[in-house]
Amino acid sequence: MLEQPRFGQRLKELRRMRGLSQAALVGDGISTGYLSRLESGARPPTERVVTYLAKRLDVDLSAFDVPPSGTTLAQALSIAASAECEEAMDALLDCLDRTDCTDPLLRWQALWMVARRWNKHGDKARELVCLEELSRIADELGLPELRCRAWVSLARCLRSTGEVNRAINVASRAVRIAKESRLSVSDTGAALMVLVSAEAEEGRLPDARAHVDELIELIEPIGDRNGTLKAEALWSAATVRFRQGDQHAAGEYLERAIDGLDSYSDLTLWIRLRLAAASLSLQSTPPRTGTAAERLKEAESALAFACTPLLAQELLTLKAHLAFEDQRFTDARALLDELHQDELLLTYRDRIRLGVLDARLLITEGRLRNGLQQLKELGEEAGRACNVDLSAEIWRILAEALEHTHGPLDSADS
Repeated sequence: MLEQPRFGQRLKELRRMRGLSQAALVGDGISTGYLSRLESGARPPTERVVTYLAKRLDVDLSAFDVPPSGTTLAQALSIAASAECEEAMDALLDCLDRTDCTDPLLRWQALWMVARRWNKHGDKARELVCLEELSRIADELGLPELRCRAWVSLARCLRSTGEVNRAINVASRAVRIAKESRLSVSDTGAALMVLVSAEAEEGRLPDARAHVDELIELIEPIGDRNGTLKAEALWSAATVRFRQGDQHAAGEYLERAIDGLDSYSDLTLWIRLRLAAASLSLQSTPPRTGTAAERLKEAESALAFACTPLLAQELLTLKAHLAFEDQRFTDARALLDELHQDELLLTYRDRIRLGVLDARLLITEGRLRNGLQQLKELGEEAGRACNVDLSAEIWRILAEALEHTHGPLDSADS
């Protein structure tokens, strides 16, 4: 029973089966460092420690005599679904990596949870790998609900990483599945929303407008029964109207979304709507900095209760844009430097716009040639990605910067 590494393996298995973190298991009796060494097999256990751990795990001492069997995928999935802790998710990932599960539905459920975890952490590369497999398994299973949800999630991920054209194809497939199978308003609405956002991103505004009008017509009859879906649909409509140049209609749609969703329904969406409103205000002509500041203050007050690394970066990004518009260039540069201390988790569009802000700051700091060259490269990159409206915005900013340039570029560089 006390032989290592078997004891450590069994101890780790028992802890994970109960969905406990190392800190939750040790209590006041031993340290997490000691427990970690026990689980890794680096330290032999004493009888006193074994007795203590058995009591904490609520098992007989004989439980440690059972050879580690390896948690099945079904067990790991059940534990992760009920525990809602990082340790349980790590165990599920381990199990997925080493288990050749013959039940595709079970593997689909596990991958769905893992993909949501990577999405929450902003790890788009790993999320994409999960979603590719999810989509393949869903097609094999032939269940329209799973097929639609997998393709919708894949389209969202592709759009956020800049693969807009592929996102449109994937989203179109999800919409077709939803309509042919007469799926729920939620599934059909989700498919239409991701299609609209991808079409708007690529500059296909007439198509996006037609699909967003279809989306609004779809969700209007549901009233307040699904406030989250309605808020997201109205947000999509606001985005399309804004990119078509109708700032007034865009503002009205977004205010309807904000007014129709309380923080108890979905706090994360509640925050994101306010960040979206701040972004829209800053991109308006002229920028409405006062409104943006108010919305950012509201969002920041709620981040203590629903903060993720991605939301924190989105807030910092918008605060940097606001500081620039208020001509607080030193503050904007400091916020930009703070953002770059960690890996950026922002969407492709937000990363490009952050690069534009950096270039504009370079120009205000006297490094004109560097700033102009960076704007040119960003405009070309957005063009290659078929992001038409973003590319046009960058070339406009570059033209304005050149218009205000006086004298040869070399003399303007520091």
